[in-house]
Amino acid sequence: MNALDSLVDLRPLRRHPTFRRLWLGTTASGFGSQFGAFAVVYYVWERTRSPAMVGLVGLVTAGPLIVLALAGSAFADHVDRRRLAAGCAYGQLAVSAGMAVVAASGMGGVAPMLVLAGAGSGLAALGGPAKRAFIPALLSGERLAAGLALNHLSFQLAMLLGPAAAGLVTAAWGLTWCFVIDAATFGLALVGIAGLPRGVRGGEGRPGAAAIRAGLAFAARTPEVRGAFLADLAATLLAMPFALFPMINQERFGGRPEILGLFTTAVAVGGVLASVLSGLATHRRRPGTVLLVCGAVWAVALGLVGLSGHLLVVLALLAVAGGADTWAVVSRGTVVQLSTPAAYRGRVASLEHIVGAAGPQLGNLRAGLVATVTSGAAALALGGVLGVLAAGAIALTTPALRRFTVDDRVAGDGP
Repeated sequence: MNALDSLVDLRPLRRHPTFRRLWLGTTASGFGSQFGAFAVVYYVWERTRSPAMVGLVGLVTAGPLIVLALAGSAFADHVDRRRLAAGCAYGQLAVSAGMAVVAASGMGGVAPMLVLAGAGSGLAALGGPAKRAFIPALLSGERLAAGLALNHLSFQLAMLLGPAAAGLVTAAWGLTWCFVIDAATFGLALVGIAGLPRGVRGGEGRPGAAAIRAGLAFAARTPEVRGAFLADLAATLLAMPFALFPMINQERFGGRPEILGLFTTAVAVGGVLASVLSGLATHRRRPGTVLLVCGAVWAVALGLVGLSGHLLVVLALLAVAGGADTWAVVSRGTVVQLSTPAAYRGRVASLEHIVGAAGPQLGNLRAGLVATVTSGAAALALGGVLGVLAAGAIALTTPALRRFTVDDRVAGDGP
């Protein structure tokens, strides 16, 4: 492998115009969504000065996301996915516009903002998997892995730059403009969706509860998919660090807010660097092995954060964890997409959305509960040990995952 092969593979953008338009629209809306997320939290804090109310934002967004992602799997493989993705994008645009009206007028206080935040999260849970299910129809093999890496790069860049930009916009022009920008970027997302293939890919069985059960059964009986989901859940449930950052900052660094902000930034910086160097992961023939190794690296790095009292070491370890997480997400997506036939893609994408959303939330809850009876450092260290043990157990019990090779599977045709 030469030096250029280690960099992010841009061929999906150069050679696949439909994917390029989808990626540009998704990147724009992802950046805009960071404005919206920042603005919702800031709005609630400014009006309540209650950390509990700010925490409620997470609950009202996570609940609809999980419920509607699962409900959406009942029909995701039996409808025109392009129409579903477009309808959800129109709905999200309307939600962001409604948030702008609430912020500008102040009518109703916090309650309508929370309702709208929940609605937007639910629409994302329906539309996101629908768009993701198109990717293996547009790209295959190594190009699929490269496309997933590009998607994660756009997510990491939005997380790194979006909140800071939203803060500048709020300071200069006011909170309402954050929601206006969010709404405008959903318009760009619609441009990307417009080029996707039309039609219904006939899913197996009938829509409804039976389709949900069939999707769950497929994931359970397919060792590669089951192992990939378990590896992701092991990393997030057992070693999620974000809820512990304030306590670690207080225990080790005097609770200084400027240092607290560096923790999340360090994770994002590691993720961006790993995305830029994603060729090192996407050119590997065994993405399942990459997933397991990166899960172990994530856990080790975060465990060592719990043992270190030096700021630069902590930030470096968090960056390593962020990079490992990025490569793990790309590898997980490659395994899952290439292991899933077209008839099940919508349902499996919905399940992947649930794993990616519920795991971190429950992991942060676990970390907080452990920290209340021990300490932030102990909770991180324990999570790291458990995460490594879980990755090893999955590697031993799911040989199909670690032996999975890109050449073994080629994504099926159709949306």
